[in-house]
Amino acid sequence: MELFEKTIEKNYVYEGKIINVRKDKAAHPDGTPCTREVVEHNGGVCVAPLTDNDELIFVRQFRYPYGEVVLELPAGKLEKGEPDYDAGMRELEEETGHVASEYHKLGVFYPTPGYCGEIIHLYAAWNLRETQMNPDEGEFLEVEKIPLEKAVDMVMNGEIPDGKTQVLILRVSEMKRRGIIGGGK
Repeated sequence: MELFEKTIEKNYVYEGKIINVRKDKAAHPDGTPCTREVVEHNGGVCVAPLTDNDELIFVRQFRYPYGEVVLELPAGKLEKGEPDYDAGMRELEEETGHVASEYHKLGVFYPTPGYCGEIIHLYAAWNLRETQMNPDEGEFLEVEKIPLEKAVDMVMNGEIPDGKTQVLILRVSEMKRRGIIGGGK
């Protein structure tokens, strides 16, 4: 069975600094017409910095759409044409004041595939060295270290609502268990 839909016409209804919004004319696999609303986004990166003591370094920041402070692993958007690895290393240092000598890509995450084309690239980072935080203008963060095992419990107990952070914590825990990525103990 054919599953692909065909784009007939792309219609931009909003073009912004972070996202573009389209309302497209498309066709289902059987040829019947449909409308698709799409949010275009350059994508992002999320990094799980693991200390020698098996702690993850998190940031807390206010997230306007939710009206609350959210606990997340360091993350940010990709600049147009920026390699995801470079963005990850930049975000790690800007948000936490750390650089790492070891990195491992743990795949990608599609946060909202029903209407948004954003892809988040996931990394583990270890052998950390402290530098200086350099957050973006208007970015206010608090840094917090949480033991990896406790972070897994927090995911399982529903205490961390951010999807990319949940996925990355669980992947890092399993990769560490398998001996694929480093860190302390």
